[in-house]
Amino acid sequence: MEDWNSTLGSNFILVGILNNSGFPELLCAVITVLYMLSLTSNGLLLLLITMDVRLHVPMYLLLRQLSLIDLLLTSSITPKAITDFLRGDNTISFGGCALQMSLELILGAAEDLLLAFMAYDRYVAICHPLNYTTFMNPKVLWLMVTTSWILASLSAIVYTSYTMHYPFCKSRLVKHLFCEIPPLLKLACADTSRYELLLYVGGVMFLIPPLAAILVSYTLILFTVLHMPSNEGRKKALVTCSSHLAVVGMYYGPATFVYVLPISFHSPKQDNILSVFYTIVTPALNPLIYSLRNKEVMRALRRVFGKYILPSIPRD
Repeated sequence: MEDWNSTLGSNFILVGILNNSGFPELLCAVITVLYMLSLTSNGLLLLLITMDVRLHVPMYLLLRQLSLIDLLLTSSITPKAITDFLRGDNTISFGGCALQMSLELILGAAEDLLLAFMAYDRYVAICHPLNYTTFMNPKVLWLMVTTSWILASLSAIVYTSYTMHYPFCKSRLVKHLFCEIPPLLKLACADTSRYELLLYVGGVMFLIPPLAAILVSYTLILFTVLHMPSNEGRKKALVTCSSHLAVVGMYYGPATFVYVLPISFHSPKQDNILSVFYTIVTPALNPLIYSLRNKEVMRALRRVFGKYILPSIPRD
């Protein structure tokens, strides 16, 4: 078959979950609500942590980075998906597809590493509280943040460049909500088996070591918490860690399926559902999971917005 995307003027057509759903209008409404919730909750958390100096500690500064990543990740995908559905035009340019893919890879990989650093932060805070300011000083904190963004960006540049260099056949239909590597490789005319192996190795290297570090950190935390003499301290530590683990599970489960499981095992329906989960659902739920039972965040709301706006929140 002839190649069709030899120039940047060629377009792909995204045929995602909104097009193949039995109730597309209802699903579009749900996705819109989730996106608005994500904008509101992540934006509010960013505002609170930035404005309230009492939250300028490593745990909340890392949480601010997570909110920023989630906000950018869902904004790189959801508005276009909703707009395309409402207009009835699902096209995306070759350059736009490459940009969307690179943003998703950068932000996804940065979140992957950031969650591991957040687990380490909780491990130091609970297991080595006397050395916390030494192990999590500002230099270490910003080294973590910088490392996440640099490694994620380098990885995204390599994978996006290699994916988009393939010749694609006449079919322009990408059976996905957005431009992601697995559905695009199914359109390639060339043999992609070696690249799929590279993609698998890269997925394992980026996902499994951070996940292993997270599991080790929380295992050590659990042993420490169980030996705490204070019931109140034990309860607070368990609540904090359980919320972190919920976020980890929501992110790593779908991401591992998409980027570690061989592409031959993928189906468009599975990939669509999982991608919607970690690019739309998870960014909307993360700030709620972290903040709903967090007294420090509730107190920050009180301090920032005042007693007349949120009178039900207890004072310090």
